Amino acid sequence: MRDIVLIALYALAGATAAGVLGALALRLLRHRSVAVSLTVVAAVSVTAMLAGTLTVAWAMFLSSHDLTVVTTVCAMAAVVSLATALLLGRWVVARSNALTLAARDFGRSGSFAAPDGNATAELAALGRELAATSAKLEESRERERALDASRRELVAWISHDLRTPLAGLRAMAEALEDGVVEDPARYHRQIRTETDRLNGMVSDLFELSRIHAGTLSLSPSRMSVYDLVGDALAGAEPLAREHGVHLVGEGLGEDADGVPVEVDGREMTRVLGNLLVNAIRHTPADGTVAIAARHEEATDTVVLSVTDACGGISEEDLPRVFDTGWRGSEARTPPAGAGLGLAIVRGIAEAHAGRATVCNVRGGCRFEVVLPAAP
Repeated sequence: MRDIVLIALYALAGATAAGVLGALALRLLRHRSVAVSLTVVAAVSVTAMLAGTLTVAWAMFLSSHDLTVVTTVCAMAAVVSLATALLLGRWVVARSNALTLAARDFGRSGSFAAPDGNATAELAALGRELAATSAKLEESRERERALDASRRELVAWISHDLRTPLAGLRAMAEALEDGVVEDPARYHRQIRTETDRLNGMVSDLFELSRIHAGTLSLSPSRMSVYDLVGDALAGAEPLAREHGVHLVGEGLGEDADGVPVEVDGREMTRVLGNLLVNAIRHTPADGTVAIAARHEEATDTVVLSVTDACGGISEEDLPRVFDTGWRGSEARTPPAGAGLGLAIVRGIAEAHAGRATVCNVRGGCRFEVVLPAAP
């Protein structure tokens, strides 16, 4: 037993000496390639084995022949190990270089394509992560391009919509100033109307800027769907009478009243008001605009919907209905505003952890605002 312990100690001493020298070599060569590091690791392993074996052999006073045999066997093993390490290192370095070139192209072109061929698990994982990052960046660039195009359209439309009432105000002011107006009161009323229109456009722009900046301040409170819809109906009734449109409420019985929501009443009233005004303006006289509420028990959500008789929206325009500044076809271009109402609807709905959707129905379209039911 004592001999075994001595042999183990001799072997440990020799291997430790080789390991220390290998660790120093790795530290000095830590900035070199993977192939060099793999070669050093293989050399350390073989050297440790050789040092331990030779230390034990010399301590046991083996014959010269036996010592030569042991040394030769260890040397051959060292040669094979080093050759294998070099081949493995060259393969890993080649794969790493290919991945580096692909990443460099990624930086130039913005798209990443993983190099062909087999790779280690780590390099393959790195390639997958780069590919996923490339896809996310492409999606981000697409969103940025769409947002930039939307901003350009908005600037063009706002410029046009501001120029028209400002030109009218200037003309009426000059006419009043020159004293060539036969009915000044009518001009005064028209100036007030145009001023209110401009004020509404500026208010919509300010609201939309707060939504996009994430600074929309909400003061949620628990209220019933019935109160929300009732306030919206009362506010839109005069406009409906002016356009000769029938305004009705559907599904507003006890069930709707008993389903509470936790929302900012002012902002949500604005959402329903925008939807009703939009529906009334695009529904022909003698048409019907219906507002409804229902509780989806499966998802525990409350759905507020506004259905009009506008004749429908083209399938190409449906995905853009809630985009900032969207106007759609000429038939749906509003007589006032800058196409911001529906963008505000979506922004406020999403700020309440909900969503806004639109779909075509028989004779018109239906806008829906989905909100989580209050706990």
